[in-house]
Amino acid sequence: MSQSQVASDESPQYVLSVFNNDLRHFTNLLRGIGFQKRALFDITEGGMVVTVEESRTLLAFAFIRHDMFDEFIYDADLAAELDPDPQNDDEPILPKRTIFEVNLQMMIDCLNVFGTASASASSASTKKLKYAGWDKPDDERQGEGSGLRGRGGANASRNGRIDQYMGNGTGTALKMTYGGRGQPLVLHLMEDMNGPNAVCELTTYEPEPALDLPFDSEAMVMKMILKSSWLQEALTELHPSCEKMTIIGNPPPPPGRGPTLTAPPRLRLKATGTFGTTEMDYPNDKEVLESCECDTHVSFTYRTSHIARVTRALPHSSKTSVRIDEEGLLSLQLIIPSPKKKGTKTMDAFTEFRCLPIED
Repeated sequence: MSQSQVASDESPQYVLSVFNNDLRHFTNLLRGIGFQKRALFDITEGGMVVTVEESRTLLAFAFIRHDMFDEFIYDADLAAELDPDPQNDDEPILPKRTIFEVNLQMMIDCLNVFGTASASASSASTKKLKYAGWDKPDDERQGEGSGLRGRGGANASRNGRIDQYMGNGTGTALKMTYGGRGQPLVLHLMEDMNGPNAVCELTTYEPEPALDLPFDSEAMVMKMILKSSWLQEALTELHPSCEKMTIIGNPPPPPGRGPTLTAPPRLRLKATGTFGTTEMDYPNDKEVLESCECDTHVSFTYRTSHIARVTRALPHSSKTSVRIDEEGLLSLQLIIPSPKKKGTKTMDAFTEFRCLPIED
């Protein structure tokens, strides 16, 4: 047997192999939901969904399409061979998926091993909202076991020949591989072809039963789309003592009647805490609310600490969709602009936060 045949036989096979010439966008998506230690990765041929959960009340998702990467290879046949999932004949055949958990916080730290994973808000507006400021009764303003093994160096072993992918970009390149059930998630990082590189292995875990919070669009009673910077400013101004937040939606004026000074705002955020109640009103102004869908009065209350989890992702997003169904389930969908690539049309990524209301 020739040496080339031996090398071919011994070459590793991966269920997942992805490459990105600049890891910042990927890291920002993970960082936006990185408020819990563990995260569940659900991988298919279309990309991956990363999910975290808090207190059986809050779910956060990062939806990452396959075309966000410069290279995305998912071997569904190998995944089925290594982890067979027999189905009943009466059940529909579902697309093959691979699911595992990792220490998300440690993964983010590994991605930033060279200190290059941080980036400013992609294209989110930093413009100040002219309506900004919480209305307060006193008219006063009141103003966060890893399973990690790492190696590094100029010629770190098992780097998967990441140098063959290197382009002329200024960011840190990432090649990420996963060999299948029980295997580690391996991160290969390189700043440039002649610079240092690092290899980090993250232990993967069997997924635990996940919280299921399906949002029923047919039962939706409110949907508002606004610039993320407006929501970010409101949340960052909240006093730490505020424990509850009520989201209030109001219908438009009756046909033939325009809005009046005494008309309620289309969207109101009301925070309640030790020192009283504060409110933020969003008028029906295209500069503030891009769209408003609310045919009746809607009011549901949530834990402020849960709503505040969205502030990690807001700086990198451009727009936020605020949706509530008839049971009070809140869905905050944030559009995260993707870097533009020459010759390709890349769709924006997005994150979503779903939160149960406080029962009266």
